[in-house]
Amino acid sequence: MNMLHRHFALKAKGTTVGVEIRAGLVTFLTMSYILFVNPQILSATGMPQDDVVMATALASCVGTLIMGLWANYPFALAPGMGLNAYFTYGIVQGLGVSWQVALAAVLVEGVIFLILSVSGLRTWLMQAIPSSVQMATMCGIGLFLAIIGFKSMGLVADHPATLVTLGDVQNPKLLLALLGLLVMSALSSARVRGAILIGIALITIISWIGGIHSPPESIFSLPRLPQKTLMAFDFGELLTGKMIVAVLSLLFVDIFDTAGTLIGVGRLAHFVDKKGNLPRSKAAFTADSIGTIAGAFVGTSTLTSYIESATGVEEGGKTGLTAVVVALMFLMALFFIPLIQAVPPMATAPALVFVGAMMMRGTLDIPWKNFEESLPAFLTLAAIPFTYSIAAGMSLGMISFVVLKLLRGKIRDVHPLMYVLALLLVIFYGFGIGS
Repeated sequence: MNMLHRHFALKAKGTTVGVEIRAGLVTFLTMSYILFVNPQILSATGMPQDDVVMATALASCVGTLIMGLWANYPFALAPGMGLNAYFTYGIVQGLGVSWQVALAAVLVEGVIFLILSVSGLRTWLMQAIPSSVQMATMCGIGLFLAIIGFKSMGLVADHPATLVTLGDVQNPKLLLALLGLLVMSALSSARVRGAILIGIALITIISWIGGIHSPPESIFSLPRLPQKTLMAFDFGELLTGKMIVAVLSLLFVDIFDTAGTLIGVGRLAHFVDKKGNLPRSKAAFTADSIGTIAGAFVGTSTLTSYIESATGVEEGGKTGLTAVVVALMFLMALFFIPLIQAVPPMATAPALVFVGAMMMRGTLDIPWKNFEESLPAFLTLAAIPFTYSIAAGMSLGMISFVVLKLLRGKIRDVHPLMYVLALLLVIFYGFGIGS
């Protein structure tokens, strides 16, 4: 126990082993859906679904463990939603290559990512992003979490004319999810520790007893190592023009998704300094890149830091011990797949909405009266949920920030790297690479 306190500096950070374990459990529960969603998406490429389940759990464990032990942050990593869709529909099906070639692209992207992380270039990148865009990123991620939660709850639904509309408010699953949200909020207001975890457990049990969701038929299952996806690389087409573009696209989205998550969740947890910088960001970025490389070796798409880490932070997680717990849960999950599958979305979705609301407090620190700062911030905040992409929202905010400063003649108010980034982003989206 003393070793844990020394390594993670629990006392100095005002936390305990119990709080960190609870935060890790909450984070895992809110992101454990990736164990089931990722294999479904990647199997459309022809990858064996059972292998991808194993690869998802193993890669998430490795990346998150490095994040916790080395960077000492409560951030969890897993194959990124959106990045896995691009792997399947953009690279394999869109470019007409095999999934083995796509895995090779992920490996190369991860190696480039690692070089950028170790060299400190990614840390410099974060320092160049304006504080107003950083703050808006946190708020935008809050809205992003909320819309993911609303969709999972059934509160919002697709609509051909208006894109989204109100869901079926008489659906027992939605009503139960709303109950879970209210329970979490009431317990949190009463300063009850474990409010989110209690809410998840309560709704899960009610759904089982009420017959709304099926309880697990069994608890244990025996895992096996990936067979067909392990080191299944094909470098034959990697030097073609279309694959070079694919690698750069993966790299771009990975950089800004990870940076956006670290900025947003880091601000929520008060990890950033007065200048908006995240201490030990090099270690955090390196953990992310190593996780991506590990994922490519076992057979999954690019890893990234998960915005669901905010649930654990809100639960009180402040150190890497939270991440270590998540990593161990991913490893243990291989033996408890039936039990994890029995936790319904209606139980975990309210946690996303709850944390989304907490992250909106950052709007108070955005200088709304200064339009040069507030417009880029607003575009960032709004575009993240509306485009369903942290990278797209941050890109729009940074480009608009640079353009406004140039129009105002305030050239020196912009970090030199921001001019380079804005130009690259314009090229990226202008030539249809980011679409």
